[in-house]
Amino acid sequence: IDVARGEVRRAGENAGITTQEFKLLLTFAKNSGRVLSRDQLIDLAWGGDTFVTDRAVDAHIVNLRRKLGPELIASVRGMGYRFDG
Repeated sequence: IDVARGEVRRAGENAGITTQEFKLLLTFAKNSGRVLSRDQLIDLAWGGDTFVTDRAVDAHIVNLRRKLGPELIASVRGMGYRFDG
C-alpha cells in the first residue's frame, strides 16, 4: 500500500483499486488481525455521516478479494471481516 501515491501493488503490478476500495483497505491495514463489523467499516472508511448499506460494504470487499487475493480478508461469521495481510 503506497499511501503517498494512492495506489496498491500486488506482485509488482498496480492492483487498479478504486478510491473507496483504497480507503477500505487502509482501514483494514490499520486494524490488521482485528475483526471489524460492517458498521465499524462504514464509520471508519466512509465516515459516520454517510449513508452506506451493508451490501455496499460486501460488494467492495468482494472487489478487493478479486483484485488482491481472497486470502487477505477473512469473513468471521456473525461478526464481520478480518484483514490477515
